[in-house]
Amino acid sequence: MTSLSNLFTKIPGRGYLFLAILIFAASNSVVRKLTEIGAQHLIDGRNPISFCNTLFVGNLCALIVLIALYGKQWTPRTLKQLSAIDWLALMGVAILSGALAPSLIFMALDLTMVNNVVLIGRIEPPLILALSVWLLGDRVNPWVVAGAVVSFIGVVVTIVWQSPSEEMVNMGASLEIGKGEIYAALGAIALACSTIISKIKLRQIPLGIFTIFRTAMGAFLFFVITVKLLGADHFIDAFSPFVWQWMLIYGAAIVVGGQLCWFQGLKTTGASEVSLASSFSPIAGILAAYFILGETPTTAQYIGGSVIVVGIILNQIGVGQKQKETALPPPTSPAKELEMETGFKGI
Repeated sequence: MTSLSNLFTKIPGRGYLFLAILIFAASNSVVRKLTEIGAQHLIDGRNPISFCNTLFVGNLCALIVLIALYGKQWTPRTLKQLSAIDWLALMGVAILSGALAPSLIFMALDLTMVNNVVLIGRIEPPLILALSVWLLGDRVNPWVVAGAVVSFIGVVVTIVWQSPSEEMVNMGASLEIGKGEIYAALGAIALACSTIISKIKLRQIPLGIFTIFRTAMGAFLFFVITVKLLGADHFIDAFSPFVWQWMLIYGAAIVVGGQLCWFQGLKTTGASEVSLASSFSPIAGILAAYFILGETPTTAQYIGGSVIVVGIILNQIGVGQKQKETALPPPTSPAKELEMETGFKGI
Protein backbone atom coordinates (compact mmCIF):
# COMPACT_ATOMS: atom_id res chain seq x y z
CA MET A 1 0.00 0.00 0.00
CA THR A 2 2.87 2.37 0.78
CA SER A 3 4.48 1.70 -2.60
CA LEU A 4 1.13 2.28 -4.34
CA SER A 5 0.62 5.54 -2.45
CA ASN A 6 4.12 6.71 -3.40
CA LEU A 7 3.39 5.88 -7.05
CA PHE A 8 0.24 8.04 -7.05
CA THR A 9 2.09 10.96 -5.47
CA LYS A 10 4.72 10.83 -8.21
CA ILE A 11 2.12 11.24 -10.98
CA PRO A 12 2.16 14.90 -12.13
CA GLY A 13 -1.03 16.93 -12.36
CA ARG A 14 -0.93 16.80 -16.15
CA GLY A 15 -0.79 13.01 -15.98
CA TYR A 16 -3.98 12.95 -13.90
CA LEU A 17 -5.66 15.28 -16.40
CA PHE A 18 -4.78 13.07 -19.37
CA LEU A 19 -5.93 9.96 -17.51
CA ALA A 20 -9.22 11.66 -16.68
CA ILE A 21 -9.70 12.72 -20.30
CA LEU A 22 -9.15 9.12 -21.45
CA ILE A 23 -11.75 7.90 -18.96
CA PHE A 24 -14.29 10.58 -19.86
CA ALA A 25 -13.71 10.04 -23.59
CA ALA A 26 -14.63 6.38 -23.17
CA SER A 27 -17.81 7.18 -21.23
CA ASN A 28 -20.13 7.46 -24.25
CA SER A 29 -18.92 4.15 -25.64
CA VAL A 30 -19.28 2.50 -22.24
CA VAL A 31 -22.85 3.79 -21.92
CA ARG A 32 -23.73 2.45 -25.38
CA LYS A 33 -22.15 -0.90 -24.48
CA LEU A 34 -24.15 -1.09 -21.25
CA THR A 35 -27.41 -0.51 -23.11
CA GLU A 36 -26.48 -3.29 -25.54
CA ILE A 37 -25.88 -5.61 -22.57
CA GLY A 38 -29.25 -4.59 -21.14
CA ALA A 39 -30.94 -5.34 -24.47
CA GLN A 40 -29.65 -8.91 -24.15
CA HIS A 41 -31.15 -9.30 -20.65
CA LEU A 42 -34.66 -7.90 -20.92
CA ILE A 43 -36.93 -7.74 -17.88
CA ASP A 44 -40.55 -8.31 -18.95
CA GLY A 45 -39.63 -7.02 -22.39
CA ARG A 46 -37.88 -3.91 -21.05
CA ASN A 47 -34.23 -2.98 -21.32
CA PRO A 48 -33.22 -2.50 -17.66
CA ILE A 49 -30.08 -0.54 -18.61
CA SER A 50 -31.90 2.08 -20.64
CA PHE A 51 -30.36 5.48 -21.27
CA CYS A 52 -32.73 7.03 -18.73
CA ASN A 53 -31.76 4.55 -16.02
CA THR A 54 -28.07 4.96 -16.83
CA LEU A 55 -28.26 8.74 -16.64
CA PHE A 56 -30.29 8.79 -13.41
CA VAL A 57 -28.32 6.13 -11.55
CA GLY A 58 -25.03 7.51 -12.90
CA ASN A 59 -25.90 10.90 -11.44
CA LEU A 60 -26.65 9.27 -8.08
CA CYS A 61 -23.22 7.61 -8.15
CA ALA A 62 -21.60 10.94 -9.02
CA LEU A 63 -23.50 12.68 -6.22
CA ILE A 64 -22.22 10.19 -3.65
CA VAL A 65 -18.63 10.79 -4.80
CA LEU A 66 -19.00 14.58 -4.80
CA ILE A 67 -20.54 14.63 -1.32
CA ALA A 68 -17.65 12.53 -0.02
CA LEU A 69 -15.15 14.93 -1.63
CA TYR A 70 -16.78 18.30 -1.00
CA GLY A 71 -19.58 17.80 1.50
CA LYS A 72 -17.65 19.81 4.12
CA GLN A 73 -18.07 22.96 2.04
CA TRP A 74 -21.81 22.90 2.66
CA THR A 75 -21.78 24.89 5.88
CA PRO A 76 -24.49 27.35 7.03
CA ARG A 77 -21.95 30.18 6.93
CA THR A 78 -20.97 29.48 3.33
CA LEU A 79 -24.57 29.06 2.17
CA LYS A 80 -25.61 32.37 3.76
CA GLN A 81 -23.05 34.17 1.62
CA LEU A 82 -24.90 33.16 -1.57
CA SER A 83 -27.34 35.74 -2.91
CA ALA A 84 -30.66 35.09 -4.63
CA ILE A 85 -28.93 35.79 -7.96
CA ASP A 86 -26.32 33.15 -7.14
CA TRP A 87 -29.02 30.56 -6.49
CA LEU A 88 -30.84 31.48 -9.70
CA ALA A 89 -27.60 31.13 -11.65
CA LEU A 90 -26.91 27.78 -9.98
CA MET A 91 -30.39 26.64 -10.96
CA GLY A 92 -29.83 27.72 -14.55
CA VAL A 93 -26.55 25.80 -14.74
CA ALA A 94 -28.19 22.75 -13.14
CA ILE A 95 -30.97 22.80 -15.73
CA LEU A 96 -28.63 23.27 -18.68
CA SER A 97 -25.62 21.09 -17.80
CA GLY A 98 -27.14 18.81 -15.17
CA ALA A 99 -30.39 17.82 -16.86
CA LEU A 100 -30.88 19.17 -20.40
CA ALA A 101 -27.44 18.56 -21.92
CA PRO A 102 -27.03 14.97 -20.60
CA SER A 103 -30.56 14.12 -21.75
CA LEU A 104 -29.89 15.45 -25.25
CA ILE A 105 -26.54 13.68 -25.50
CA PHE A 106 -27.99 10.37 -24.32
CA MET A 107 -30.83 10.76 -26.85
CA ALA A 108 -28.17 11.34 -29.50
CA LEU A 109 -26.35 8.16 -28.46
CA ASP A 110 -29.59 6.28 -29.00
CA LEU A 111 -29.90 7.52 -32.60
CA THR A 112 -26.42 7.94 -34.06
CA MET A 113 -22.87 6.65 -33.87
CA VAL A 114 -20.75 7.48 -30.84
CA ASN A 115 -18.15 9.02 -33.16
CA ASN A 116 -20.72 11.55 -34.37
CA VAL A 117 -21.59 12.53 -30.81
CA VAL A 118 -17.88 12.93 -29.96
CA LEU A 119 -17.04 15.05 -33.01
CA ILE A 120 -20.18 17.19 -32.98
CA GLY A 121 -19.55 17.88 -29.30
CA ARG A 122 -16.50 19.88 -30.43
CA ILE A 123 -18.88 22.67 -31.41
CA GLU A 124 -18.86 23.64 -27.73
CA PRO A 125 -15.39 25.32 -27.50
CA PRO A 126 -16.02 27.67 -30.47
CA LEU A 127 -19.40 28.61 -28.99
CA ILE A 128 -17.84 29.35 -25.60
CA LEU A 129 -15.20 31.48 -27.30
CA ALA A 130 -17.77 33.43 -29.34
CA LEU A 131 -20.04 34.00 -26.33
CA SER A 132 -17.07 35.03 -24.17
CA VAL A 133 -16.02 37.66 -26.71
CA TRP A 134 -19.59 38.88 -27.22
CA LEU A 135 -20.86 38.90 -23.64
CA LEU A 136 -17.69 39.21 -21.56
CA GLY A 137 -15.50 41.25 -23.88
CA ASP A 138 -12.67 38.71 -23.74
CA ARG A 139 -9.67 39.43 -25.95
CA VAL A 140 -8.46 36.41 -27.90
CA ASN A 141 -5.40 35.52 -29.95
CA PRO A 142 -5.98 35.35 -33.75
CA TRP A 143 -4.65 31.78 -33.75
CA VAL A 144 -7.30 30.82 -31.19
CA VAL A 145 -10.00 32.43 -33.34
CA ALA A 146 -8.71 30.60 -36.41
CA GLY A 147 -8.71 27.33 -34.48
CA ALA A 148 -12.29 27.88 -33.34
CA VAL A 149 -13.46 28.67 -36.89
CA VAL A 150 -11.71 25.64 -38.37
CA SER A 151 -13.09 23.36 -35.64
CA PHE A 152 -16.58 24.69 -36.28
CA ILE A 153 -16.19 23.96 -40.00
CA GLY A 154 -15.11 20.41 -39.12
CA VAL A 155 -18.26 19.92 -37.03
CA VAL A 156 -20.43 21.22 -39.89
CA VAL A 157 -18.72 18.82 -42.31
CA THR A 158 -19.36 15.93 -39.93
CA ILE A 159 -23.04 16.84 -39.63
CA VAL A 160 -23.82 17.61 -43.28
CA TRP A 161 -21.96 14.74 -44.96
CA GLN A 162 -23.73 11.98 -43.09
CA SER A 163 -25.13 9.08 -45.09
CA PRO A 164 -28.95 9.23 -45.57
CA SER A 165 -30.99 7.35 -42.97
CA GLU A 166 -34.55 7.07 -41.69
CA GLU A 167 -33.77 9.42 -38.78
CA MET A 168 -33.18 12.49 -40.96
CA VAL A 169 -34.85 15.88 -40.57
CA ASN A 170 -35.44 18.12 -43.61
CA MET A 171 -33.91 21.53 -42.83
CA GLY A 172 -34.89 23.08 -46.16
CA ALA A 173 -32.82 23.82 -49.26
CA SER A 174 -32.36 20.08 -49.82
CA LEU A 175 -30.46 19.82 -46.53
CA GLU A 176 -31.20 16.86 -44.29
CA ILE A 177 -29.63 16.30 -40.87
CA GLY A 178 -29.97 13.27 -38.63
CA LYS A 179 -31.95 13.63 -35.40
CA GLY A 180 -29.06 12.22 -33.38
CA GLU A 181 -26.70 14.83 -34.80
CA ILE A 182 -29.19 17.59 -33.95
CA TYR A 183 -29.51 16.34 -30.36
CA ALA A 184 -25.72 16.17 -30.01
CA ALA A 185 -25.37 19.76 -31.25
CA LEU A 186 -28.13 21.01 -28.94
CA GLY A 187 -26.46 19.25 -26.02
CA ALA A 188 -23.16 21.01 -26.79
CA ILE A 189 -24.98 24.36 -27.05
CA ALA A 190 -26.58 23.80 -23.64
CA LEU A 191 -23.17 23.04 -22.12
CA ALA A 192 -21.67 26.16 -23.70
CA CYS A 193 -24.46 28.35 -22.31
CA SER A 194 -24.04 26.87 -18.83
CA THR A 195 -20.30 27.60 -18.97
CA ILE A 196 -20.96 31.25 -19.81
CA ILE A 197 -23.44 31.56 -16.94
CA SER A 198 -20.80 30.08 -14.66
CA LYS A 199 -18.22 32.61 -15.86
CA ILE A 200 -20.55 35.57 -15.42
CA LYS A 201 -22.29 34.79 -12.15
CA LEU A 202 -20.60 31.87 -10.39
CA ARG A 203 -16.86 32.60 -10.37
CA GLN A 204 -16.79 32.99 -6.57
CA ILE A 205 -18.96 29.97 -5.73
CA PRO A 206 -16.96 27.14 -4.08
CA LEU A 207 -16.43 24.15 -6.37
CA GLY A 208 -18.10 21.74 -3.92
CA ILE A 209 -21.32 23.73 -3.66
CA PHE A 210 -21.38 24.22 -7.41
CA THR A 211 -20.87 20.58 -8.42
CA ILE A 212 -23.04 19.01 -5.72
CA PHE A 213 -25.97 21.36 -6.37
CA ARG A 214 -25.69 20.91 -10.14
CA THR A 215 -25.57 17.12 -9.93
CA ALA A 216 -28.34 16.77 -7.31
CA MET A 217 -30.69 19.26 -8.94
CA GLY A 218 -29.95 17.92 -12.40
CA ALA A 219 -30.82 14.37 -11.35
CA PHE A 220 -33.97 15.57 -9.58
CA LEU A 221 -35.18 17.64 -12.54
CA PHE A 222 -34.43 14.84 -14.98
CA PHE A 223 -36.38 12.39 -12.82
CA VAL A 224 -39.39 14.72 -12.44
CA ILE A 225 -39.57 15.64 -16.14
CA THR A 226 -39.21 12.02 -17.24
CA VAL A 227 -41.93 10.90 -14.85
CA LYS A 228 -44.23 13.68 -16.08
CA LEU A 229 -43.64 12.87 -19.74
CA LEU A 230 -43.26 9.09 -19.67
CA GLY A 231 -44.72 8.01 -16.33
CA ALA A 232 -43.21 6.61 -13.14
CA ASP A 233 -43.02 3.13 -14.69
CA HIS A 234 -40.15 4.39 -16.85
CA PHE A 235 -37.81 4.00 -13.86
CA ILE A 236 -39.29 0.71 -12.67
CA ASP A 237 -35.98 -1.13 -13.28
CA ALA A 238 -33.65 1.65 -12.10
CA PHE A 239 -32.93 -0.04 -8.77
CA SER A 240 -32.89 -3.66 -9.87
CA PRO A 241 -29.79 -5.66 -8.85
CA PHE A 242 -28.90 -6.30 -12.51
CA VAL A 243 -28.77 -2.55 -13.25
CA TRP A 244 -26.74 -1.72 -10.16
CA GLN A 245 -24.17 -4.46 -10.66
CA TRP A 246 -23.28 -2.84 -13.98
CA MET A 247 -23.74 0.71 -12.80
CA LEU A 248 -21.30 0.09 -9.95
CA ILE A 249 -18.72 -0.83 -12.58
CA TYR A 250 -19.64 2.26 -14.59
CA GLY A 251 -19.63 4.36 -11.44
CA ALA A 252 -16.26 3.06 -10.27
CA ALA A 253 -14.56 3.47 -13.65
CA ILE A 254 -16.17 6.62 -15.06
CA VAL A 255 -17.71 8.53 -12.16
CA VAL A 256 -15.31 7.76 -9.30
CA GLY A 257 -12.10 7.13 -11.25
CA GLY A 258 -12.62 9.93 -13.73
CA GLN A 259 -13.72 12.55 -11.21
CA LEU A 260 -10.94 11.75 -8.74
CA CYS A 261 -8.27 11.95 -11.45
CA TRP A 262 -9.79 15.14 -12.81
CA PHE A 263 -10.01 17.00 -9.52
CA GLN A 264 -6.54 15.78 -8.52
CA GLY A 265 -5.19 17.17 -11.77
CA LEU A 266 -6.94 20.51 -11.29
CA LYS A 267 -5.15 21.00 -7.97
CA THR A 268 -1.72 21.48 -9.55
CA THR A 269 -2.43 22.62 -13.12
CA GLY A 270 -3.80 25.68 -14.85
CA ALA A 271 -5.93 26.61 -17.84
CA SER A 272 -3.22 25.84 -20.42
CA GLU A 273 -2.71 22.28 -19.14
CA VAL A 274 -6.48 21.71 -19.06
CA SER A 275 -6.79 23.01 -22.62
CA LEU A 276 -3.96 20.76 -23.82
CA ALA A 277 -5.38 17.66 -22.15
CA SER A 278 -8.90 18.39 -23.40
CA SER A 279 -7.63 18.74 -26.97
CA PHE A 280 -7.03 14.97 -27.06
CA SER A 281 -10.64 14.22 -26.11
CA PRO A 282 -12.05 13.69 -29.65
CA ILE A 283 -9.19 11.38 -30.67
CA ALA A 284 -9.52 9.39 -27.45
CA GLY A 285 -13.31 9.21 -27.92
CA ILE A 286 -12.99 7.83 -31.46
CA LEU A 287 -10.40 5.26 -30.36
CA ALA A 288 -12.66 4.21 -27.47
CA ALA A 289 -15.59 3.74 -29.85
CA TYR A 290 -13.42 1.54 -32.06
CA PHE A 291 -12.01 -0.67 -29.30
CA ILE A 292 -15.17 -0.91 -27.17
CA LEU A 293 -17.88 -0.95 -29.85
CA GLY A 294 -15.99 -1.77 -33.02
CA GLU A 295 -17.17 1.49 -34.65
CA THR A 296 -15.12 2.34 -37.72
CA PRO A 297 -15.14 6.05 -38.66
CA THR A 298 -17.10 6.94 -41.78
CA THR A 299 -15.78 9.15 -44.58
CA ALA A 300 -17.60 12.17 -43.12
CA GLN A 301 -16.10 11.48 -39.70
CA TYR A 302 -12.58 11.10 -41.14
CA ILE A 303 -12.83 14.39 -43.02
CA GLY A 304 -14.62 16.31 -40.28
CA GLY A 305 -12.40 14.86 -37.58
CA SER A 306 -9.26 15.80 -39.50
CA VAL A 307 -10.47 19.38 -39.87
CA ILE A 308 -11.29 19.51 -36.14
CA VAL A 309 -7.79 18.28 -35.27
CA VAL A 310 -6.31 21.08 -37.40
CA GLY A 311 -8.48 23.55 -35.49
CA ILE A 312 -7.27 22.14 -32.17
CA ILE A 313 -3.63 22.48 -33.29
CA LEU A 314 -4.22 26.13 -34.28
CA ASN A 315 -5.81 26.76 -30.90
CA GLN A 316 -2.84 25.30 -29.05
CA ILE A 317 -0.46 27.44 -31.13
CA GLY A 318 -2.46 30.48 -30.08
CA VAL A 319 -2.38 29.51 -26.41
CA GLY A 320 1.38 28.99 -26.54
CA GLN A 321 1.98 32.24 -28.43
CA LYS A 322 -0.07 34.23 -25.95
CA GLN A 323 1.99 32.90 -23.05
CA LYS A 324 5.26 33.81 -24.82
CA GLU A 325 4.03 37.34 -25.61
CA THR A 326 3.03 38.06 -22.05
CA ALA A 327 6.15 36.38 -20.59
CA LEU A 328 4.04 35.61 -17.53
CA PRO A 329 3.09 32.32 -15.89
CA PRO A 330 -0.09 30.74 -17.31
CA PRO A 331 -3.19 32.31 -15.77
CA THR A 332 -4.90 30.30 -13.10
CA SER A 333 -8.65 29.96 -13.61
CA PRO A 334 -11.03 28.89 -10.87
CA ALA A 335 -11.22 25.10 -10.63
CA LYS A 336 -14.96 25.30 -11.20
CA GLU A 337 -14.47 27.18 -14.46
CA LEU A 338 -11.92 24.65 -15.69
CA GLU A 339 -14.26 21.84 -14.72
CA MET A 340 -17.08 23.35 -16.78
CA GLU A 341 -15.04 24.02 -19.91
CA THR A 342 -14.28 20.36 -20.54
CA GLY A 343 -17.88 19.70 -21.52
CA PHE A 344 -19.89 16.56 -20.97
CA LYS A 345 -18.10 13.84 -19.02
CA GLY A 346 -20.54 10.97 -19.30
CA ILE A 347 -22.58 11.49 -16.11
